[in-house]
Amino acid sequence: MSILYLYVCVCSSAGGGQRRSGRMRSRREHKEDSTTLIAMETTPENNYGAITMDAPVQPRDRNVFSDGSTRIDFVLVWEEPLSSEKEEGTGENLALNMWREEFLNNLIQSGLLLEQREVLQAKKKICFVLLSAPWSVLCYYAEEIGLRVPLQVVTTPIINWSEQAMSRLSCRSPLSHDVPNPPPDYYTCQFRTSKLDRFLASDNKETFFKTTQRHQVLYEILARTPYGKVKTGEVGIDRLLSEQVFTAAYPLHEGGFQLPKTPVPPTSLGLRQILYTYWAKWSCFRRYQPLDHIREYYGEKIALYFAWLGFYTGWLLPASIVGLLIFFIGFFLMATDVPATELCNSGNSLLMCPLCNICDYWNYSSICVTYKVGLLFDNSGTVFLSVFMSLWAVTFLEYWKRTCSALSHRWDCSEFEDIEERPRPEFTAMAPMTMRNPVTGAEEPYFPENKRFNRTLTGCMVIIIMIVVVLIFLIGIILYRTILRIIISKSGNSFVSFSAGRIASLSGSVLNLLVILLLSRVYVSLAHILTRWEMHRTQTKYEDMFILKVFIFQFVNFYSSPVYIAFFKGRFVGYPGNYHTLFGIRNEECGAGGCLIELAQELLVIMVGKQLINNVQEFILPKLKSWWQKRKISPRVKKVKKEEAKEAQMEVKTGEGEQAQREVEGEEEEEVAPWEADYQLLVCEGLFSEYLEMVIQFGFITIFVAACPLAPFFALVNNWVELRLDAQKFVMEYRRPVAERAQDIGIWLPIMQFITNIAVLSNAFLIAFTSSFLPREYYSYTRNRTMSGFINFTLATSPYNYSLQHTPCRYRGFRDELGEHLPDYFHLLAIRLSFVIVFEHVVFFIGRLIDLMVPDIPEEVEMKMKREHYMAKEALAENQALGTVLFPGENNALSDGLRHRGSRPPAQSNSPPLNLKDIPEEPDILGR
Repeated sequence: MSILYLYVCVCSSAGGGQRRSGRMRSRREHKEDSTTLIAMETTPENNYGAITMDAPVQPRDRNVFSDGSTRIDFVLVWEEPLSSEKEEGTGENLALNMWREEFLNNLIQSGLLLEQREVLQAKKKICFVLLSAPWSVLCYYAEEIGLRVPLQVVTTPIINWSEQAMSRLSCRSPLSHDVPNPPPDYYTCQFRTSKLDRFLASDNKETFFKTTQRHQVLYEILARTPYGKVKTGEVGIDRLLSEQVFTAAYPLHEGGFQLPKTPVPPTSLGLRQILYTYWAKWSCFRRYQPLDHIREYYGEKIALYFAWLGFYTGWLLPASIVGLLIFFIGFFLMATDVPATELCNSGNSLLMCPLCNICDYWNYSSICVTYKVGLLFDNSGTVFLSVFMSLWAVTFLEYWKRTCSALSHRWDCSEFEDIEERPRPEFTAMAPMTMRNPVTGAEEPYFPENKRFNRTLTGCMVIIIMIVVVLIFLIGIILYRTILRIIISKSGNSFVSFSAGRIASLSGSVLNLLVILLLSRVYVSLAHILTRWEMHRTQTKYEDMFILKVFIFQFVNFYSSPVYIAFFKGRFVGYPGNYHTLFGIRNEECGAGGCLIELAQELLVIMVGKQLINNVQEFILPKLKSWWQKRKISPRVKKVKKEEAKEAQMEVKTGEGEQAQREVEGEEEEEVAPWEADYQLLVCEGLFSEYLEMVIQFGFITIFVAACPLAPFFALVNNWVELRLDAQKFVMEYRRPVAERAQDIGIWLPIMQFITNIAVLSNAFLIAFTSSFLPREYYSYTRNRTMSGFINFTLATSPYNYSLQHTPCRYRGFRDELGEHLPDYFHLLAIRLSFVIVFEHVVFFIGRLIDLMVPDIPEEVEMKMKREHYMAKEALAENQALGTVLFPGENNALSDGLRHRGSRPPAQSNSPPLNLKDIPEEPDILGR
């Protein structure tokens, strides 16, 4: 029977002197018992894991029980009102207490060690249950969930490609830096208790399993331990958190992130301190990320996100350089472009038709500056940039697959697949019936597929309705710009009236950004409700459907306005005397500088504005939330300590009282307990919002890059800031999340592949129908290679019947004096459509070649996989020969589990932990 450590620290002012002095002695004993020294290991041959006794001396480990040696692997927290407030809702509180007590008793029967601590506040009591898994429990569940353990250290150095290129030039890469205590790389295989002596450093039970692996084992036990009727889904910590039985469940950080006040060797720093010093600080912006350290501390799923973000940011560098070059070419064209010179020198010879019903006639030469600024975004380099970015996106994704495969193999997740993922807590609570699982044979909650299909269709209808809402707001923005333009034109101020179109366009872009952000928040909440209502069984399926819903909506929400400006604005205006209207208002026409410069303005406002707002939120909001959460706890803790100090002062006449007073005063200067300090931190919100922000940005820099060459540069600057903000949140602001395994970035990769395909078509149509590239080339080959007279070529004269009633004027178009299309219009239309077909075929063909030429798994990774498989077989060779004689038929089972990275071990272990018994089913407490 496992030992239950139950230390309840009751901070009460009542009692005699002996009682108070006894409390002081217990506090001294606790301080003396928790002086174990731990440190990071830097010699891979001696240790596997995060802790060793041979490394440089570090501050004492505070993540231990009161005995000073038992490690804390997990913490459960709940809050209780004090006795004066317990009278209300006693029935519900009793039920929750019974559930909690039953759950804790079942954890004890599972072999876990428990210790309870309490913190009194003014109106409530916070209870902490510290959990630890003994060696037998760790071995049993490590084999059960298929943890991988080391066979041999990999001696091949891990070198970044840029470091390798710089080393050939006898130079050191300026992006690299020496991070202390690098986690070693190992050849691994799945853990087997019976083959324990074959694994590396198996003689040290304290450090054999890594800290994150201990967390995974504890979470596995917490997730499968029942607290009521199993058939009704009363199982697991997730359900208890949703029922408010517990308020928090988390593993502890490995000490604080602040550096010691006195200088110490870098190798003496804790892993969290290393991450803060060499990763989260702003001064690390030009350095590689310590991905192995991130994985060692947070697990593969979070490490893969930061690996992808760093890889994506690095690839933005060449895209930014090319975009800036194309942009600067525009400055040269501003001074040398023949059509721009003709327009600026036209004087009053080109009288243009009014752009709205109440607008005045205007001279084409008045937009000289605007036309030249448009050359910064619309010039001969646009086609090259579009082709480059399309191929860049394809190549980026292909090389990310290679990088991801190398990382997932190095981190033992190359074939990871959770084939027995447990049902979601909400699903188990709300499923109307049960069904026997064909894989495990256990009774599990079940929801009929036909009902889920009907609910999914209903959810699709809601998505369509929300998309219609987005389009309605888009029409509203269009009408806003038109009406504002009319109001400004009627204002009588000549300067403001002259800039009416520009003011209306810019204010409309800002208003559109605010509408986009507002609709995004509304729809994300709605998507959560819809996805819950669809009753998806597993968390993976739930997340995939939720991501898909949000992405479809956000795709329309963020890109609808740029698509309208790029492909629809100014296309259905008509011509003088025959203008088309919308709700009685003349259709919106492109501004004086053309649609492409308006598209560039819209992109910069939406993309850069969104990034600025998100970065400000990510910088300020976590700090405000953390400050508020600490404020609710810290003052009350200090108040309790002050009461203890008063009690000690009352005993100052005795020697024991004086010593107690000194101890309390010393504790006031110390930090709170680690479990209390981590409880004050924020709950990690996952990676969904981080991925979504980057994927939307990826769409901006690929789909509309032909209109804004500066988009990759702004994305690069933003990502440098984003990476540090995310790192600081995880290191400084968030509780430590449970390490999760992952072999890739999931559904986000197919989404980016979809965006890449859309980007090819979008850039083809932008160049063909929005840019002036094809009209310029057509005029150059059919009229004048010097481009003289191009401005006059692109302008039509108002029809004869319109000129009889109004002043004759010019407008952009290829029409004759009767308003009919000229042959040049149809010739250009054929050229534009041909260009789209040729462009997308060439780019898709080259992209397919890149896909075939770049293998998804590098050759050296394949070699390491073969080597690892060989090492696993060699390590178990003796037992295989013995097993053929003593245990016929077992040999295949052994060899099958050596290197299949995603497979799970047999359900039974050769060495189960003590007291692992079937937990009897308890009656339903709440009558459900």
